[in-house]
Amino acid sequence: MWQGKLLHIHTCAQGGDDMVAHQSARLHAGVGIEGDRYATGRGKYSDFPDVREVTLIEIETLEALVRDHDLTLSVDEHRRNLTTRDVPLNHLVGRDFWVGDVQLRGGRLNTPCRYLDLLLGRAACDLLEHRSGLNCSILTGGTIDVGAPIRLER
Repeated sequence: MWQGKLLHIHTCAQGGDDMVAHQSARLHAGVGIEGDRYATGRGKYSDFPDVREVTLIEIETLEALVRDHDLTLSVDEHRRNLTTRDVPLNHLVGRDFWVGDVQLRGGRLNTPCRYLDLLLGRAACDLLEHRSGLNCSILTGGTIDVGAPIRLER
């Protein structure tokens, strides 16, 4: 059985704004991360129905971009809320799991989009195919902290 770790938490107030790092965040079941663009309906894709209360990406993806493509994408540039280590996100579609004391359900794999390339001013979209993270719903709200364990069982 695996156990991962929460490395970074990021939010932004509205689509296109810079991502802001946090040491902790309050997650509201069925809504999103307090103050984040998708919790308030001000995200780039808020008008498109989908599960995106919280989004995750693996740090291993960012490391692979540097290793395999000489492209550095910092943890505040990938536009996902939570950056993880040792968490098999692609295998969590449709599964419930825990980040600290907050229970999430994996929705769908995130699709990379050209909007990211526009914001970054460089081509990352195609390189993130099948590794762009996981959109999740929040089943049990609460506060999460950087360093929290991520696991299937509580």
